[in-house]
Amino acid sequence: MRKPEETIDIPTVIDASRVGAFQIWILVLVGLTVVIDGFDVQAMGFVAPAIIDAWGIDKASLGPVFGAGLLGMLLGSLFFSVLADKVGRRPVLIWATLAFAFCMLATPFVTTIDELRWIRFLTGLGLGAIMPNAMALAGEFSPKRSRVTIMMLVSCGFTVGAVLGGLISALLIPAWGWQSVFIVGGVIPLLLASVMFFQIPESMLFLVLRGKRLDLVSACLRRIDSSLVVNARTHFTLPEARQGAVPVVELFREGRARTTLLLWMINFMNLLNLYFLSNWLPTIAKSVGASTSTAVLVGTTLQVGGVVGTLFMGPIIDRIGFFKVLVPTFLVAAIAISAIGQPGLSLAILLVVVSITGVCIIGGQPAVNAMAATYYPTALRSTGVGWSLGVGRVGSILGPVIGGELIRLNWSTTDLFLAVSVPAAISAVVLILLAWETRVTLKARIA
Repeated sequence: MRKPEETIDIPTVIDASRVGAFQIWILVLVGLTVVIDGFDVQAMGFVAPAIIDAWGIDKASLGPVFGAGLLGMLLGSLFFSVLADKVGRRPVLIWATLAFAFCMLATPFVTTIDELRWIRFLTGLGLGAIMPNAMALAGEFSPKRSRVTIMMLVSCGFTVGAVLGGLISALLIPAWGWQSVFIVGGVIPLLLASVMFFQIPESMLFLVLRGKRLDLVSACLRRIDSSLVVNARTHFTLPEARQGAVPVVELFREGRARTTLLLWMINFMNLLNLYFLSNWLPTIAKSVGASTSTAVLVGTTLQVGGVVGTLFMGPIIDRIGFFKVLVPTFLVAAIAISAIGQPGLSLAILLVVVSITGVCIIGGQPAVNAMAATYYPTALRSTGVGWSLGVGRVGSILGPVIGGELIRLNWSTTDLFLAVSVPAAISAVVLILLAWETRVTLKARIA
């Protein structure tokens, strides 16, 4: 047994320890919140064809509904990420989960487009708080050697949830109607929030940085490394200082400004693509002659590709870095997206092209999230990820809305997907600029 230690460096203990049952359980709970986040965010895209048929409306009418949900996510991401860096990741994650659960349960009772638009906006407020805090908690309980892989696996839960949303929707809608999808999407997070209330701890790094509940820090450390001797004289340290009173302003200080803006631009471009594809692909597939089940299959294939992409990218990024993986990934994405709209594709070829798109666009988003989480210090981590995602969600709002307007203007499928391929190419270019900026910043710090 080790001798009593007067000073314990929290990150050093986490990095030196294996990922044990305590951390795995935390990561599972956090990951499940991201899974149900993905399920509930994508639910609207999967039920859209059924609502169009049931209500007798044109498909372009759902563009503002998609946009309202994403606007709520934008505002939730911006506001609650800053709040989490003030009061903690745990309370924000739990209360946000409860909030969107109740909104999902209320959705089956709406009867008009206006009501649907408002309830999706309120749902989005809660959903927007999930990813920044889930990523922060996952990163802060993970050792450095596997942190990117773990964060990407947790972030991949969003895509897993979207896949489950497609599969479950395909089963539920024919039997019990579109309303059943929202009931399932509301009951599960209610149960999950109850479990998290009793089982999930606050980030040790956050507590030490804020000087709060150090007894909880001691308890967590003992569960991570049982050989540690922690007593009343123990002093906990972090290799970083507490930031200023306005976390958003701090994103632009100490040489972080250009990198912050480039991260925002990548998120904007990729989420524009991701949400256009996730929301409109099933509906576009049906409009060109596919059955409802086939249209849902096309949308699900996109999400499955995202899961595959995340699983492969995480370990590779841990070995060779973000830029060597993501630059070619987004270049391939631009080619694959443009291919989706080519006329005369068989269903088999269409599914292959859509799956490649999912690997690159949806699989690439967890990597972008992890890149932001690894760049910012503890005091800014939730804010950094949240604002990066929040600004990106401007693109996620514009994607479905612009898609609806282009469809209303009768753009051909070929032209539509050629246009959507452009943001992926821009993402690749911005990543090259970010790699250069990171290299320059590193050289300046060494000098």
